[in-house]
Parts: sequence; C-alpha cells; structure tokens
Amino acid sequence: FGNFCCLCLLLQYLDHETVSATFIDSSGQFVSSQVTRISRNPYCGYDQQTLSNQERMEEDSLLAALHGQVPDVGPVPFVKSTDPSSSYFVILNSAAFFKVGSQLEVLVHVQDFQRKPKKYGGDYLQARIHSPKLQAGAVGRVVDYQNGFYKVFFTLLWPGKVKVSVSLVHPSEGIRVLQHLQEDKPDRVYFKSLFRSGRISETTECNVCLPGNLPLCNFTDLYTGEPWFCFKPKKLPCSSRITHFKGGYLKGLLTAAESAFFQSGVNIKMPINSSGPDWVTVIPRRIKETNNLELSQSSGTFPSGYYYKDQWRPRKFKMRQFNDPDNITECLQRKVVHLFGDSTIRQWFEYLTTFVPDLVEFNLGSPKNVGPFLAVDQKHNILLKYRCHGPPIRFTTVFSSELRYVANELNGIVGGKNTVVAIAVWSHFSTFPLEVYIRRLRNIRRAVVRLLDRSPKTVVVIRTANAQELGPEVSLFNSDWYNFQLDTILRRMFSGVGVYLVDAWEMTLAHYLPHKLHPDQVIVKNQLDMFLSFVCPLET
Repeated sequence: FGNFCCLCLLLQYLDHETVSATFIDSSGQFVSSQVTRISRNPYCGYDQQTLSNQERMEEDSLLAALHGQVPDVGPVPFVKSTDPSSSYFVILNSAAFFKVGSQLEVLVHVQDFQRKPKKYGGDYLQARIHSPKLQAGAVGRVVDYQNGFYKVFFTLLWPGKVKVSVSLVHPSEGIRVLQHLQEDKPDRVYFKSLFRSGRISETTECNVCLPGNLPLCNFTDLYTGEPWFCFKPKKLPCSSRITHFKGGYLKGLLTAAESAFFQSGVNIKMPINSSGPDWVTVIPRRIKETNNLELSQSSGTFPSGYYYKDQWRPRKFKMRQFNDPDNITECLQRKVVHLFGDSTIRQWFEYLTTFVPDLVEFNLGSPKNVGPFLAVDQKHNILLKYRCHGPPIRFTTVFSSELRYVANELNGIVGGKNTVVAIAVWSHFSTFPLEVYIRRLRNIRRAVVRLLDRSPKTVVVIRTANAQELGPEVSLFNSDWYNFQLDTILRRMFSGVGVYLVDAWEMTLAHYLPHKLHPDQVIVKNQLDMFLSFVCPLET
C-alpha cells in the first residue's frame, strides 16, 4: 500500500495559465482578480466533480495563493538551509516610546548554517508580542520578501513592557519536503474497516482513493458525493462493513538528506534571537485618543484579538466572561447545541459537561473519545450533542453506521433561535491534497447556507485550526504549516456566509502555554467564552 501514491488528485504541476477569477474577499464581497491556474493531473474521480464557474475560480484562486508561498529552487544541502540560531531579528525604531494602538515593525534576517545570508524566502515563521507579568499576548503578521528578509507587523494593544518573540517553525527547505508529501504521498495515513458476517470476519484498507485494479467497495456518500473506498473483502459483501478505524502512519518517507530539515532542537519551532533589544515600552493613550480601540476595527481586523490577564479580548466585539456555571446555564436555557467535528471541538463538550453540574451526560455506550455523545439538563431544557465528522477521521474504532458527514447532519436540522451549531473540521485533512479539504468545506458551506436560509436566527459558529507541538515525525503528518493552509482556506471560504468565527489559531499562538493539539483548559475556557458570547451577546 505504501508503494503507491493512492489518493485522488496526484498534484503534479503540469503548466500554468492566467485566468480571471472571482472569489469572496474578507468582507464577503465577490471580487475579480487575475490568478494563475495551476493545471493538475486529476485522478480517482475528482475530475468528475461538477463545479460552477464561481466554485472553480474560487478553488483556482485558493490553490494559486497557497502554492505561491514556496520558492522553486533546486536541491539544497543542509548547511545551506535556514539556521534559526544564526538568524536574527531587529525591532525597528526600538528606542522610541510607542502608544497603545501603534504599529510595531520587526525585520527578520535569516542565515544558513554557514552563517551566510539566505537569498530566498519560504520559511514558515510564527511571531507574537507578550508581557508575561500581565499574562498578555498577541500574534504578528509576517510578510515574506522572498530574499531572506521578513517583516513582522504587530499592533500594540496594551501598555507596559512588551517583548517580541519570533520562531522558525520550518525552514523553506523543509516546507518543500512537506509540499512534496502533500502532493505525492497523501496515503501516508491509511485507514481500515472490519467486515463481518456470522463467524467470518475480514479487515481491509480504506481511503479517499485506493491504488491498483483490485475490487473495491464504493462507500461514496450519495448526497454530498464525498468519496470513500475500501478494498473488497475476499469472502464477504460490501454491506457487511462494521467499523472504521485508523490503520496507521507510513514510515520511512524521507531520505537522510530530507530528514536533516526536521530536527528537534535544531530547526523545528526554534526561537530566532534579537540582535538588539527584544522589547519596547508602550504608554497608554490619552482618554480623548482612546475611542474604544477594541470596537473600532474594520471587518479585516488583524490581530482578531489579544490576551490580557489571561482573558481573550476580541477586537470586534465585547466578549463576556462565563466564570460561573449558572451563567452558562442561563445562556443555554431552552437551547439545542450541536457540536460537529474533530476532537478539538469535543473538548468543548468535555469542558461544558465537567464545568456545568446540571448538564449531565447521557450514557449512549459510545466508544471513549469517539462518540456520539449527549448531555441533558432537564430542569433548564438544554440538550448538548457531539458527533465526529465523516471520513477521513483518524479516531480509533468508529461504527460505520455512525460515520456521518457534517453537511448531511446540517440538512436534518430545522434550526431557529433556540438552535446552536458549532463546527470544527481541519486536523484530519492535514495529509491530503488541498482539493479534498476544499470539497469538504464546500459541502458544509452549502448546508450552512441552506440552514440559515430556512432559519436565519440559527447561530452557526466555526472553530478554526490551532497550532500544536511538533517533532520530526508529527511534522510530516500534522505540521502547523499544513494546518495554516487549512486555516487560510477555511477563513476565505466562510467569509461573508453569516457564521461566527472562534479564532482558535490566534488563541493558541498568542498564549504563553506550549502549543498542543488539544489546548490546555485556560485556552478552551476562552474559546467557550467567545462561543457563548455569540450565542448570548451583551445587551447593547
């Protein structure tokens, strides 16, 4: 199985063509732009998708924008790759005093292991400002000048001593390896299903697409068209499928030279030091200058929020603090809450059922960590549900009858002012070609639009991706670089749709705690406070 490039859309770049594309911008408006269409070699039925002109152009613009981030240079030896320990950053005009609301610019210069300046870009950097004593933090926006220099832009959002931190997540040479795996080895996570009838049982491999000419069971969803296949058992019919589960991860994916670009303590999530001061002093604005800094921002606000005293403060609206279980009960009274997606939104279910004593989990006998899960507060008429999204899903055993696609579940919801939906779909798509994720989001978006058309008062919330801890192996399957791509696609595709966004990406990058796939409780609590603030906003 590992010898085949088995998944749909083997993304071989054949030629480039400039086309006029129409897509939705950050304000929700359709805009026209010239984009370079990347011609690909369609495989395994993905060329049979029926896309409207707008959907096709949207996909072209998404892929073209993301593909342009990686420089096209030849093979590079390790000593000429980016070395975070010899790279450095400089705070521009660091001797000045800054006011709250001012912009801070930081110049980053990357060098290789021979301490020679790099002449091209493509490194993946993460940057934040923070004040540890105030438990304050915010992320920065990185601009790649494609010549070894980067500039990071920060908005200074609180007074005091503010420290700058910049990290190299992956060198550009490692990014090229990750891109190659994404395009040519999307089968590096594989899945299996158990088939059983009477005393006969067989296990076969499954995936979005399978190689060769062996007989297949076609489990493509009839409504969404989402493809899923298993090798047909030798003795049993396809209808005898019982379970779905993660098979494992392929090993030995990299050459020795490629492995050098993925070394813990060397070039994975390593700090880049400052060549001068790494902090600035920020003074408060005068009262007449304040003008409500948090609420005066446009729809394209960056950063979307910041931490202060360990509480997340969005810049576009006033977030409530739900510090008492009774506050949550009052907010969710007479409501049905649907949580769909992966384990990062399952954390919301676990937090609520642990923190709110009246919300009692009903034992459905579901597998641990898999679900579906259900909790009820009969006194206050609250129903809380969690269900994982459909394949690909890397959970342990899921009964095949419980494999549901989010779009289909949304189509079964009537909606209304007492219905709340939250969705998190990202982590399990990190190893697949981007078209697989775009297709899934397109189906979910269609279903969301239909739901909001029939029941406009339904609250729909999207939880974004988040950063996580990375080592040499995890980087090949769940790198922040992969998830940054998914996060970018998610934001663009749901812009202007009428959903709310819980910015888990910024919430993990801006916080002082180490990155984790499943963030610690203080971060989850802030996510829930933001989610509940959308459900029960402050009276204005």
